[in-house]
Amino acid sequence: MWAPRLSKWALVAMLVAVAIAFIGLTLARYDVIAKLSGFSAFLGGGLVAVVALLLAVLALLIGWKTGNPARPKALVALVVALAYVSFIATRPMAAGDAPSIHDVTTDIANPPQFEVLELREDNLAGVGTVENWQQIHAAAYGDLGPVTLPLPVAEATQQVALLAAAEGWDVVTTDLARGHVEATASVSYIRFYDDVVVRVTPAGDNSSRIDMRSVSRVGVGDLGVNARRVRSFLRKLTAS
Repeated sequence: MWAPRLSKWALVAMLVAVAIAFIGLTLARYDVIAKLSGFSAFLGGGLVAVVALLLAVLALLIGWKTGNPARPKALVALVVALAYVSFIATRPMAAGDAPSIHDVTTDIANPPQFEVLELREDNLAGVGTVENWQQIHAAAYGDLGPVTLPLPVAEATQQVALLAAAEGWDVVTTDLARGHVEATASVSYIRFYDDVVVRVTPAGDNSSRIDMRSVSRVGVGDLGVNARRVRSFLRKLTAS
């Protein structure tokens, strides 16, 4: 008697977990609620998924010898809940050794500055001072640096803007003469917004130096997203 009941409860708990996550993430995706609120709903659904997982395992164990006509329900709950919980558990591992910073650039001494998009007021959250941020950044992302394009500033800036648009970013300003591009990128289904600014300066011999900065609008750490964005963008830019 208990195995079918537990199987049913496991399936219900799994459906509730998925519903909580989907509704929360979707509302946050379209900015009906705050991004962090949507992410909290996702984590809350994960706790319900843990309950579903435990109920499913218990149902399968109890019904192993006595039989369980609702075994398929328990198996569905087990598979879905396990996938959900595993996804949450592996996110920190996916970030690797990424530090708890959310502002990444190719020039920590003189980062490109936003002029249209506003840098968040709490941009030093988690680090306290510019000096601390520079030390953490240098230790974690010492490989990040500017690249050079064999193009004058105006043409190089145009290439930057075109690639940003091709990446699906919302380009908010492009100044070809001054070598300045700003855009907003989004991450994951929830659409966490990150702001990007690219500075293009003369490098001699009719070439241009490209510096880039990517900053998350919310959160302290970024799980390495901004650094990956900078690396990927500059790699594609120099390959084009």
